[in-house]
Amino acid sequence: MVSKAGLMPRTLDSQITMEKTPSYFVTREAPRRISNMSRETKLIVVVRNPVTRAISDYTQTLSKKPDIPSFEELAFKNRSQGMVDTSWNAIRIGMYILHLENWLQYFRLSQIHFVSGERLITDPAGEMGRVQDFLGLKRIITDKHFYFNRTKGFPCLKKPESSSQPRCLGKSQTLIRTLTI
Repeated sequence: MVSKAGLMPRTLDSQITMEKTPSYFVTREAPRRISNMSRETKLIVVVRNPVTRAISDYTQTLSKKPDIPSFEELAFKNRSQGMVDTSWNAIRIGMYILHLENWLQYFRLSQIHFVSGERLITDPAGEMGRVQDFLGLKRIITDKHFYFNRTKGFPCLKKPESSSQPRCLGKSQTLIRTLTI
């Protein structure tokens, strides 16, 4: 399949084309555009505890812009009354139901697979097994493909045969940060 814009590579019947853009899930027009490209698309959405996700988003921003206001200043309209600022992007992204309602206008729930970001850390092979099942693939990715990197504090992929290095993310990222919206 080739997208109308010609940006996706050609895919043979025996292949799966994957595209990973975390912002798609929260982009209002994405479901319609993807549906227009292919109504049979399967979607994989990695989610995590929305509070943990917001704090992670904040710490990523803080590492790049150390002079931003505190998390509490950004997260609350009125902290004493517990009024959360749902317009702040770090909070809004984790309001999964709002985004899911938009996607369900174009895709059946059976076309969407939710991956637990927390379980992706504690049981990456199990989560990847469920993804392979959802996609109708033979389970090839197993425990033997992962190791726990104590320094980083999360699982990493063991080095592929074609590489001399294991696949781990940069200092400021985790496996979840890369895959999670």
